[in-house]
Amino acid sequence: MLLSALWGASFMFIRIASPVLGPNVLAVLRIGLATGTLALLMVFLKERWPRGHWREIALLGVLSVALPFSLYAWAALRLPAGYSALLNCTSVLFGTVASAWLKEDTLTPAKLAGCVCGFAGVALIVRLGPVAPTLEVVLAALACTVAAGCYGLCMPLMKRATSRMPPLAIAASIHVLALAMVLPGGVWGWPQAQFTPLALAATAVLGIVASGLAYWLHLRLIRQLTPVAALSPAFMIPVFGVLWGWLFLGESLGTGIYAGGALVLLATALVTGFRPWRR
Repeated sequence: MLLSALWGASFMFIRIASPVLGPNVLAVLRIGLATGTLALLMVFLKERWPRGHWREIALLGVLSVALPFSLYAWAALRLPAGYSALLNCTSVLFGTVASAWLKEDTLTPAKLAGCVCGFAGVALIVRLGPVAPTLEVVLAALACTVAAGCYGLCMPLMKRATSRMPPLAIAASIHVLALAMVLPGGVWGWPQAQFTPLALAATAVLGIVASGLAYWLHLRLIRQLTPVAALSPAFMIPVFGVLWGWLFLGESLGTGIYAGGALVLLATALVTGFRPWRR
């Protein structure tokens, strides 16, 4: 729930910062702030860097940070935040298939039904309107789907990594290597970036809270849960996105929030295997 609340505003912040800073600069600043936050925690908690696992860390850095952050930032220039949030939910489906393929989880009818309920619930919540299917929109939707696929594919790999390394060490190392990967693009786009106070504030929240601290928390969850269950916050992200808009921006709540919210809760229960009536 906490992760969903933190990530619920991420797509809104990306929509604010990406057109002003540019997707490449936003990715560099977001990952850089997350790297600094996690590195300070490493020093404060006296954690050791996993130097002997750099190949594994590099692969996880590409799949879970460098590529998704860059793709979502680019897609935000062409696609409404609601569509990005909906396409992000496909990470649960990708994660379900990848986890079953890598023998880290089982593929059951209940989990597949949960994926369907989650997609339907999110569609009701975000109340997506018509968008002209231009080439740019299609490419942006494809970019979001690829980013979600990266998240889903890396979940079982991340689960294996948490059995050998502490969550904080994984999170910090991943962001260090991901920062090196996106830095050339950020340097190339730096002269065109406009560093407005609003864009910098949105980037600070994205980097320090939604990326750094939340990523560490997510890895702690992955260590305790199955990969598919650890992906279930993706279903609740749009719920909190709508609620934040209602609380802070005065946006109205449509009827879809209630039916969609019920479907999302049902989807989360099915995907995570939560059965309160069983002993």
